[in-house]
Amino acid sequence: MMTILKNKISMTSVKVRELLQSRNGDQMTGWLIVVLVVVVVGAVFMTLYQDSITTIWNSIVTKITGLLS
Repeated sequence: MMTILKNKISMTSVKVRELLQSRNGDQMTGWLIVVLVVVVVGAVFMTLYQDSITTIWNSIVTKITGLLS
């Protein structure tokens, strides 16, 4: 009974060690950092230029609805 538990703990530690040393995890972490940076920069941009973006969007919508009328 105790041997089975020791084997399971040993196998689990080997799997965890392999997971921590895996290059795939490094690549995933890199992509998550890139996505986080893009989201933060986009949020700052949207906050700083919200009035300009709204003005440009409204003028585009006005021109399109004027063309459709």
